[in-house]
Amino acid sequence: MFIVDSSDAVTLVGGADPSLADLTTALSHAPILVAADGGADAVLAAGLRPQAVIGDMDSLGPAARSTFADCLHPVGEQATTDFEKCLTRIAAPLIIAVGFTGGRLDHTLAVLNVLARHVNRQVILLGRDDVSFLVPRGHIVLTLPVGMRLSLLPLAEARVDTAGLRWPVVDAAMHPTGYISPSNAVAEPRVDIHAIGPVLVSLPPDALGYVIDAVCGR
Repeated sequence: MFIVDSSDAVTLVGGADPSLADLTTALSHAPILVAADGGADAVLAAGLRPQAVIGDMDSLGPAARSTFADCLHPVGEQATTDFEKCLTRIAAPLIIAVGFTGGRLDHTLAVLNVLARHVNRQVILLGRDDVSFLVPRGHIVLTLPVGMRLSLLPLAEARVDTAGLRWPVVDAAMHPTGYISPSNAVAEPRVDIHAIGPVLVSLPPDALGYVIDAVCGR
């Protein structure tokens, strides 16, 4: 049973020091606001109110706990992270996750682990330095400025074929401990990426609009 069931995109806020600028940008595209545990502290500081706060509540500050008491949804089990607790309890066509990268490395790696295991979910990670997402349904076409940084990072065994990159990846076997393609670049306005297996695409944060258009098939 879902805690949040929305036909609109959702902004999900985590506790890894999300910036107000990133939060504002995400909400302009995904107006339904949900906080993951301590992410509610950042929501409170921004003067906003979430539709729900989901998590084990072990990092939620007392002010946010009191202010948002009527929309707290504690999930007590410790087998999953707060990010996964939220992802499995939100139904939405798209989730823009803010405040889940750029903090502790183990937390960021745990988020990527969750993405790799929930490849059917449309999730975009937005941070100060990157906007990242898994290639959806095995194929995506991106319209991007020539010269823009684009990295391809497999989260498990994968096979990838691309067109439109400065350093082409052609029917290549990729793996987290093998071949990856960081700091590649856009060579043509249209970039095609075919992927079998979970492959993370990472771009500068100002590519968010392009990414949303591509992921949502606009």
